[in-house]
Amino acid sequence: MSLAMEAPDRCRDELEALATKAGHELADASAAEILAWAADTFGARFCVTSSMQDTVLSHLASSVAPGVDVVFLDTGYHFAETLGTADAASVVIPINLVTVRPRQTVAEQDATLGPELYRRNPELCCQLRKVAPLERALTSYDAWATGVRRDESQTRADTPVVSWNERRGKVRIAPLASWRQEDVDRYITDNGLLTNPLLDDGYPSIGCWPCTRRVAEGEDPRAGRWAGRTKTECGINT
Repeated sequence: MSLAMEAPDRCRDELEALATKAGHELADASAAEILAWAADTFGARFCVTSSMQDTVLSHLASSVAPGVDVVFLDTGYHFAETLGTADAASVVIPINLVTVRPRQTVAEQDATLGPELYRRNPELCCQLRKVAPLERALTSYDAWATGVRRDESQTRADTPVVSWNERRGKVRIAPLASWRQEDVDRYITDNGLLTNPLLDDGYPSIGCWPCTRRVAEGEDPRAGRWAGRTKTECGINT
């Protein structure tokens, strides 16, 4: 299936109706079936977002839609391993990697708002370096797929496979919503996929280096994100 086809020009109400209908009809569908529906329905106005923790969603999407756009947010605070995973994925998987950056570099942000904003105001830092860049990137699309899974945290436990994102006015797709970690691990092994090396170094959930620490055995996998704070999400998945 190719994404080169022209997607119909749909209004907001049409997109919302599509999302509502698909949310019911695809509730028990496989991840590949959900992605095939998205590619067929939205064509070039569909993309995948990836944190480059692993390449499962990118690989799955490319298997039904070779050349699919994969949006990667380069915050300026990524681990070197994350950037390396993104570069490698763009070479070994048939995707079109779309790297999106904040309007300001880290140095420019430091000069404007002071150093270590991530420590003083992590919400604002995430807004400037993740949320706002994603909003700009998604203007070219009617729908996007995220790798969010229900088993990752309580805040994600009710994630539907297809839903209407009112704030962005777009269709949000979570093909892996019902997957568990063992499903992810099996898919990686079966397909010989590359993963972020940090996964094998005590980082089961990988974000920006200032706000991510190693997780001790028995801890929640996302315990290393914004450790010591009540913050649990950066805002891009809401």
